[in-house]
Amino acid sequence: MFDVGGVLLDWDPRHLYRKLIPDPLEMEWFLAIVCTWLWHDPHDRGAVTAQSCAVLTRRWPAYAGLIWAWCERGEEMVAGPLDDGVALLRQLVDSGLACYALTNMEAETYPKRRRRYEFLSWFAGRVVSGFEGVAKPDPQIYEVLLGRFDLDSETTLFIDDREANVVAAARVGMEAYLYIGPEPVLARLGLVKG
Repeated sequence: MFDVGGVLLDWDPRHLYRKLIPDPLEMEWFLAIVCTWLWHDPHDRGAVTAQSCAVLTRRWPAYAGLIWAWCERGEEMVAGPLDDGVALLRQLVDSGLACYALTNMEAETYPKRRRRYEFLSWFAGRVVSGFEGVAKPDPQIYEVLLGRFDLDSETTLFIDDREANVVAAARVGMEAYLYIGPEPVLARLGLVKG
C-alpha cells in the first residue's frame, strides 16, 4: 500500500509559491499564516478548493491572487515524480505483488494527476481521501482500503513519508514503514537486487 505524495510525487506548495513570492521569508509567512496546512486539510477530506479560496480571499483580500493560485495553479505544486519511489512501485508490480494507493489528495486534483503520471494507473486499486471524506491518519481510511479490496491487515505492508500516517497504519494492524527510500522495503520483501 503506497502513499503518493512524498513517496511517488514531489508535492510541496513551495514549488508554486517560490515562483509567485520571490522573498523566501515572505513566502514562508504566507504559507504559515494565510494558506496554512490547517486551511488546506479540509481539501483532502472533500472540501472544494475553489470554495475555500473564495472564503479565504474575503479574509485576506490583499492576497487574493496568491490564494487563487492554490486552486488555479495547483499542478505547479508537483515538481515531478520521485524516481526511487516510482522504480520501487514498478519493481513490486513486475514481481507480481498487488499494489494499492492510499493518498490524501483533493477529489478535483487526483484525476488530473492520474492523467499526467502514467504510473498512477499501475495500482490494483486506490483510495483517495477527497472522494472518501476522511484522510490519513484517521483509522477509518485504512479500514476503507482494507475492506474495499478485501485485504488482510496482517499481510499488508504500508509505505508513507509521514510518521503519523505510519503509526496509524500500524494501529490498525498493518506492517508500516516510514519511507526513506526503496531499500528497506525491498529487503523486507526479499527483493533486493544482488
